Amino acid sequence: MLTRLEVDGFKNLVDTNIDFGAFTCIAGENGTGKSNVFDAIHFLSLLADRSLLDAAQEVRGIHGERTGDPRDLFWNGYSASNPRLKFAAEMIVPGEVEDDFGRPSRPTITFLRYELSLGYQAARGSEKIGRLTLLEESLQHINLGDAPKRLRFPHNAGKFRKSILKGHRSGKAFISTAIENDQPVIKIHQDGGSRGQPKPSAAYRAPATVVSTVTSADDPTILAARREMQSWRRLALEPSALRTSDRYVDPRSMNANGLHLPGTLFRVALSDDTTDPENVYAKVTGRLADLAGVRVRSLRVQEDDARELLTIQLREASGLELPARSLSEGTLRFLALCVLLEDPTVTGLICMEEPENGIHPANLGAMVNLVEDLAVDPSEAPGVDNPFRQVIINTHSPGIVQLVDPQNLLFADTAIKNTPDGTKAHALRLRPMDGTWRASQPDEVPVTKLDVLPYLTTPPGVQTSLEYA
Repeated sequence: MLTRLEVDGFKNLVDTNIDFGAFTCIAGENGTGKSNVFDAIHFLSLLADRSLLDAAQEVRGIHGERTGDPRDLFWNGYSASNPRLKFAAEMIVPGEVEDDFGRPSRPTITFLRYELSLGYQAARGSEKIGRLTLLEESLQHINLGDAPKRLRFPHNAGKFRKSILKGHRSGKAFISTAIENDQPVIKIHQDGGSRGQPKPSAAYRAPATVVSTVTSADDPTILAARREMQSWRRLALEPSALRTSDRYVDPRSMNANGLHLPGTLFRVALSDDTTDPENVYAKVTGRLADLAGVRVRSLRVQEDDARELLTIQLREASGLELPARSLSEGTLRFLALCVLLEDPTVTGLICMEEPENGIHPANLGAMVNLVEDLAVDPSEAPGVDNPFRQVIINTHSPGIVQLVDPQNLLFADTAIKNTPDGTKAHALRLRPMDGTWRASQPDEVPVTKLDVLPYLTTPPGVQTSLEYA
């Protein structure tokens, strides 16, 4: 669970600090930079798996490319002589993970702060694209006694917080950076604290982060941090992928674009020998029926042994049977989220842009309820019936804003901020609703109901309201 994100110098995120709860909705007009928050999270997730260059090229470029120049990541990357990216992520990591060899591993403590600083080395010689350089990396524990003031979102201390915050750590960080001979050297410290010598590595020529290189249970807390960041996914459900049938040999987990939806539902329905698969199908059917205009009586995965294909099949109230590929784009996206809701193996952070796309205004309530239900309930302990999932969405829809609990809202606009090189620039600003838990910070400038009303303006004759306690 990502509880806090700090970013400086990434795209239009300048000195940006965001506290997250189980569910967060970032609302604002197009062009403010809402998607850059998702890009920053996605970038950190990629860095836990890939090289610096590969991660930089996969993050959405300023023109929408997927293989962009690393300078696209910097707020002024094409003009600054010494650009810098700084990240900090406070997170709750899993209490048990598996290493790359299938061995179980338990972190020393589950509440961590990860910091990362990157620079840019211009292209040299035959190189056409410059590279990112690792300047600083650290991973340290957060004292569990500080949790009440660090986890500020509403939650049950006894059932939720105490069930996910475990362990103890004192002394050195798990990863630290020191300057030796005018060059940064990153050191891995053993979980045992003072026992054993740290393992140093030169940072400047490092092709990847230190976290991404930890694959075994020898460093269980670093491994847990890596697994947590790997679980941060950005859903970009594509109708063509959602409409695709699965072969028997295909994976049984849905991709970020929605591929392998039939196989995922098939696995979830048959994963528990004590549960009737029809119960799972009935739950998905019932949720899908919340959409006005979708008259579905039943839903199941059809097994075609001749062609070895799995296909989601729907039966309408009229008795007509249709494959899922016949559904509209919005309904397909809704169906995919219904399946994720029933899959207890899907944990971690889910980022989703504009979930209202393709959804009729009459169905916005059903969509908001669904994405909120995907997130863990912080009033109860996480478990099979309450998967430890976190959800962040962004939207420019006034209808979504009216339906989301104001406690979970952040409003996006731009403001003039001082940049790392001392100049000023238009940067993303995120503001909470007045009277909510985020507004208690002294440096926050909350949004009032009167501030929001112009944003909620809809065509004449339609009444708008925003009620909150």
